[in-house]
Amino acid sequence: MKFFLDTADVDAIRKANELRMVDGITTNPTLIMKSGKNHREVIGEISKIIKGPISVEGVGLTFDEMVSEAENFVDWIPNAVIKVPMTKEGLRTASHLESRGIPVNVTLVFSPSQALLAAKTGASYVSPFVGRLDDIGQNGMKVVDDIVRIFSNYKFKTEVIVASVRSVSHVVEAAKIGAHIATIPPKIYEEMWNHELTDKGIKKFLDDYKKSKA
Repeated sequence: MKFFLDTADVDAIRKANELRMVDGITTNPTLIMKSGKNHREVIGEISKIIKGPISVEGVGLTFDEMVSEAENFVDWIPNAVIKVPMTKEGLRTASHLESRGIPVNVTLVFSPSQALLAAKTGASYVSPFVGRLDDIGQNGMKVVDDIVRIFSNYKFKTEVIVASVRSVSHVVEAAKIGAHIATIPPKIYEEMWNHELTDKGIKKFLDDYKKSKA
């Protein structure tokens, strides 16, 4: 399973990448805005740290607007993945860009039928938003399970990025289902390391060592 970080915070990316477990990055205009930096500047800095896929998203909603933004993004960095929304125009854009060898991540996916349409375009990635589904009382991980099963049935090349991750359990459930990727906020990524019994075990080892040296 691949781990992407869902952030545009360059310092957080650099810290998280210290153990070389970060396989890619997902960004969006909101995350870029939070960084307080220019869009192109931030993406360029991230690309110097992460050599895997970096999902970049514009604000265009029409086919022409999204294609134009995509052409700019691929000029910025060699590992750009273009995020497009799950709309008719987004799917048209995905099909067009993928035919040109430009990888696409279809985002804001909330149902298996939407994911199936995205896969039919040849999109490299599809991003179901589990946290937002949970927020409205639906089962986000069940949607991911259905998508993974459908893609397996038909041998689609499209990889499933589990997005809107709100907890470590979301990551674990995604792995159990067989999702290809989870894109994780830095805070959740750091929580994956922690367990109270690990901390207690280390403390006991150190205490015992000190006693043995007394």
